[in-house]
Amino acid sequence: MNIADIATEEYIQVDAGDRLGKVRSLFDRENPKGIVVIDDGEYSGILTERQLLQSHIEDDAKVQVLARSNVPRIGREDGIREVARMLVEGGTKVAPVFEDGTLWGIVTEDAILQAVISNLEVLTVEQIYTDEVITLREDDHLGKAINYLRENDISRLPVVNDNGRLSGMVTTHDIADFAVRTMERQHSGDRSGDTDRMLDLPVYDMMNSPVETVTKDESVETAVEQMFEHDYAGLVVTPEDNDTVVAGILTKTDVLRALTYTEEESMDVQITNIDLLDTIAREAIQEAITEVADKYQDMQVHHAHVRFSEHKEKLRGTPLIHCQTRLRTNRGQVAGSGEGYGAETAFRVALDKLERNVLEKKEIRADAEYEGQLLRKLDEL
Repeated sequence: MNIADIATEEYIQVDAGDRLGKVRSLFDRENPKGIVVIDDGEYSGILTERQLLQSHIEDDAKVQVLARSNVPRIGREDGIREVARMLVEGGTKVAPVFEDGTLWGIVTEDAILQAVISNLEVLTVEQIYTDEVITLREDDHLGKAINYLRENDISRLPVVNDNGRLSGMVTTHDIADFAVRTMERQHSGDRSGDTDRMLDLPVYDMMNSPVETVTKDESVETAVEQMFEHDYAGLVVTPEDNDTVVAGILTKTDVLRALTYTEEESMDVQITNIDLLDTIAREAIQEAITEVADKYQDMQVHHAHVRFSEHKEKLRGTPLIHCQTRLRTNRGQVAGSGEGYGAETAFRVALDKLERNVLEKKEIRADAEYEGQLLRKLDEL
């Protein structure tokens, strides 16, 4: 199966010179995964709701200020596994599809998952979910939620009550929708004050509740069907006997990432926001992680994921980079993170933390076989 079978020619587009305020309203009304930006009749980039939330730019600014021009460009004949990798590594849920150098349409994360959903019954939630979760408390302010989402480059945050029990969920879409409705009620003279008051609101006032959950033993097929049924991009993972305990989170991106796993002899290393690499290459990252894994012969690494995110702070022109590394192994998950000026420095700090966490990790449940059935299914696509 290739992308020609699932890409679409239907998409929303705006001009690079349009106001961001117009785009906010489009996201509120249409809820697209992304909007295509056109400049002088030619494709210019992609704009997502998360970009709007993470920016501090006023509504009167032009779309071209935020549009991402480095989103991967997909060919109509590209294979589904390679496109899944390109979306994950590009940190995007939507990408332009080109034919003979001309914009033909778009492909989305949802379209890929819908195309392969019947092949996901061989995979369980436990094999691909993320077990380290950032949470909010009910009385945390909206401003704190926005900062957490920006700093960690994520789109959802579970909310817990005073007893640490799951009580709600806050997403980038919830916040963007709330912000649009608030701005529509504002008068031009008091916008600053209203914005400050909005940021001081407790997340309890706008969180979604109850929260859709899934257990570790459920199939990924069932989890993805649940996401589509409720129009969610992720589910909270809970123990089978208690759906108020946050054990982890499963997102559509986690599932998309699983589609890229391979049976190659070398370790499969996936890098999100690969365009942030400066003085270090993908091969060097793969070699460094392989060296860590090879020190512990009883730990078989099936997949490694490295995520880079950029902060606004700079030192002599070099941006502050946050790096997260995560290994999925036959003994469970292990992760490490760190920051530094430049991707290479951030990666070295994260790698050091990863190795220390591997050494400290105890009582990890040994998993049954991991690759076989899933990989055979994926190879049939």
